Amino acid sequence: MGDRHADIIPAERLNTVQEYYFSRKLKEVARLNKEGYDIVSLAIGSPDQPPSEPAIQTLCEVAHRPDAHGYQPTMGTPELRTAMAGFYKRWYDVTLDPATEILPLIGSKEGILHVTLAFVNPGDGVLVPDPGYPTYTSLSRILGARIVNYNLSADNGWQPNFDELEKMDLTGVKLMWTNYPNMPTGGDASMDTYRRLVDFAQRHRIVVVNDNPYSFILNKHPKSLLQVEGAKACCIEFNSMSKSHNMPGWRVGLCASNPTFISWILKIKSNVDSGTFRGLQLAAAKAYDNSDEWHAKANYDTYLRRRKVAEQIMCALGCSYDPAQVGMFLWGRIPDGLDDAEQLTERVLHQARVFITPGFIFGENGRRYVRISLCADDERMKEALHRINSCMQP
Repeated sequence: MGDRHADIIPAERLNTVQEYYFSRKLKEVARLNKEGYDIVSLAIGSPDQPPSEPAIQTLCEVAHRPDAHGYQPTMGTPELRTAMAGFYKRWYDVTLDPATEILPLIGSKEGILHVTLAFVNPGDGVLVPDPGYPTYTSLSRILGARIVNYNLSADNGWQPNFDELEKMDLTGVKLMWTNYPNMPTGGDASMDTYRRLVDFAQRHRIVVVNDNPYSFILNKHPKSLLQVEGAKACCIEFNSMSKSHNMPGWRVGLCASNPTFISWILKIKSNVDSGTFRGLQLAAAKAYDNSDEWHAKANYDTYLRRRKVAEQIMCALGCSYDPAQVGMFLWGRIPDGLDDAEQLTERVLHQARVFITPGFIFGENGRRYVRISLCADDERMKEALHRINSCMQP
């Protein structure tokens, strides 16, 4: 009968996006590894260290309970919401009502979908940073939103240019995505930026959503947009355990805002999923109690060692970088003699057998940049440096 599926036409929204860059490229890396090339991956921000031991123990203990395997509330368990509120109070001095101002998420990526569905109609505008996390753009396109890019530049420390924003046509814009400490650029969070964002949101009736998973990485002074007076009324903040607690595969995040916004997002979420496994929620709650010493080692000392090697790699590549950047990546500008970043990253992949990320995937303003992840152990980082030094010799 032949290929009957050839008569089926997919939804038009598939024409607005491509398969995620890393999804495509990791297939190539897997093929190269299968052929024996032993690629060192410095591309993806997936922490390679384990969560805290008490979190793992709690997960195992709860998994053995016969009554722990049923459906859980979409709103999350009270234990998890209370732990999340305690986390915000302890680290950011932000008071949140765990019953009404916090919604656990199956990771921030899910939150991007839910918030867009809750606030944006097809055709409405969404302000997206360039460079920025590709999912802000791709999910907005899938849902029929209109992408309105705003520029981030090295000259401005990768902070929003508010003079430029004020001159833009903001008609029909409903959301603005921000991400500080910034990924991919490493630009640090600034309380001045946060205050100006709240003012911008209030005056233009735009909801600012700050994606804040990197505030602990190589950063001794974590900040939150919700520290600004009045922010809760017009802003939403995401946070995640993926980076700060070494739990990327656990898929535990949160959004925090006022009770009205949370209720709207919950209305969407409750129609999409049925809650996270109870063991994961209680173990995550336990991880929020990690000691200051645990955070200092996991989020600072380990990444500082690796960051020093990454800086050597950037120098070997002939790239320049801002030493003040924070987070779990190093962002560097390619030499002027190269046409684009992918020219460099492809050479490094196939000659040095090291996978680093070309900045074009983050937007037009990233075309002359590369990004190195710090999520490989010390020996693999040093091996990457050795290979690249050998590869880049004249």
